[in-house]
Amino acid sequence: MDIISQLQEQVNSIAAITFNAFGTLQRDAPPVQLSPNYPEPPATASAAAAATTTAAATDADPTAAFPEQPKQLSADLVKAAKQFDALVAALPLSEGGEEAQLKRIAELQVENDVIGQELQKQLEAAEKELKQVQELFGQAADNCLNMKRPE
Repeated sequence: MDIISQLQEQVNSIAAITFNAFGTLQRDAPPVQLSPNYPEPPATASAAAAATTTAAATDADPTAAFPEQPKQLSADLVKAAKQFDALVAALPLSEGGEEAQLKRIAELQVENDVIGQELQKQLEAAEKELKQVQELFGQAADNCLNMKRPE
């Protein structure tokens, strides 16, 4: 896989990690009182159960491990970002600046045009040969139908 494809995959990975991190934090975050003017949020059944259950039961409750989730999610995101940075560092440096790049692009375009013309000639030759084969096939089919032997 080339470096650009790897960069695209890594960006997709970072986006997925970020999306999942936000979703997990929204899903599992305990209710918080926004202002002293508002009433205390109701305790959820899972929060009450987490306080009274054993360690085995807390493994089944996703909100019980909430204090550790942001740390793990941010560590995953930082790891993915470092991998992206490593891929960016592996990109080849441009040589000679913008003018050299434009010159190289022009050279590649000329090369592409030459190859395109060559392919066009080959296509025309192949079409001509196909037409000849179709004519010969038609003659052979006519000879078979008319019971003539080929000359």
